[in-house]
Amino acid sequence: MITAIICAAGKGERAGFNKNKVLAPLFGEPVLYLTLKKFNIEYIDEIIVTCSPQDMTEISAICKPFNAKVVLGGATRTESVFCALKEALGDIVLIHDGARPFVSEKIILDCIKSVKAHGSGICCTPLTDTAIISNSGKTVDKAVDRSTLFAVQTPQGFLTKDIIRAHTMAQLSGLTFTDDSAIYSKYIAPARLFEGESANKKLTFKNDFYTLPPLNISGDIKIGYGVDTHAFGSENNFVTLCGEKIECDNGLIAHSDGDVAVHAVMDAILSGAGLKDIGHYFPDTDEKFKGASSLKMLEKVVELALDKGYCVGNLSLTIQAEKPRLAKHIDKMVKNLATVLQIEDKNITVSAGTCEGLGFVGEGLGICATAVACLKTATV
Repeated sequence: MITAIICAAGKGERAGFNKNKVLAPLFGEPVLYLTLKKFNIEYIDEIIVTCSPQDMTEISAICKPFNAKVVLGGATRTESVFCALKEALGDIVLIHDGARPFVSEKIILDCIKSVKAHGSGICCTPLTDTAIISNSGKTVDKAVDRSTLFAVQTPQGFLTKDIIRAHTMAQLSGLTFTDDSAIYSKYIAPARLFEGESANKKLTFKNDFYTLPPLNISGDIKIGYGVDTHAFGSENNFVTLCGEKIECDNGLIAHSDGDVAVHAVMDAILSGAGLKDIGHYFPDTDEKFKGASSLKMLEKVVELALDKGYCVGNLSLTIQAEKPRLAKHIDKMVKNLATVLQIEDKNITVSAGTCEGLGFVGEGLGICATAVACLKTATV
């Protein structure tokens, strides 16, 4: 029997999301959900997820479809893993970072094979950059032979009885360890390495969410088109466009927050994925959408598209408005969309223009937005 322990008890503060990074969206799903999908395979008999008390409700909900057991972690990663090990039923255990959703089935199988053959299996990749030692962080003190250096990844696999014994001794020592291979190597035996993949990166900083490994692209490209218009007339002294509140002499009439730009994007994605329009999923007769954030609604649209097997490759959005002036806000608007769509800024274009006094928009009666979305069938 093989147990997979997924470490998700950290805070993920370096990612800057004001919440655990494994709960942040990636291609329309929480990072942890995507990681769990990779271990939901026939070779894994049991999944245990560590979490902190504040994340227990949300992580438990994510784990439910996978029948994964959730256990409270400790103050450190080592303590959290030890808590999970006490619950493990398998005679082999694989320990994996919840923030590594790009792990492949091949890596998982190679880890299991290494444990069966050698008692341990540590996923790693050779270091390709030149390595140096600098005591000051300002000057080169010594060059290091990079052929002897490897970057350690997860999963890390062990015979359960051995890694429990190692962790027990580690708890008594009071020493600090950064991963389980270090604990095993100190108290049991030198851990056995096997070659991982560069794509198996850990999401640590916010920028990691925008510099992702390539998706496995297959199938045809789908193009979606969306358009939306809202009239001025509310008592607000601002309009909301792509999540940005922008000063204006009056606001747009709408049931939600009136983000006409995001509404066009939503319809473009839905049409490209072969789904119904936003009125079907977010009817203006439903009170729960009154004043709702359109960016939150866009998150749901991304999920709907992903359920159909599509993610956004790139997006072109045009906003027509006589007022307010938008040029200085466009960069922030692009970043807001990129965060929700989980694509790089360079794959989003937002342009703004007037109608030269012509028509509904030109007369200053409202704002119109059109969007074209390129969708790709993809797996992560």
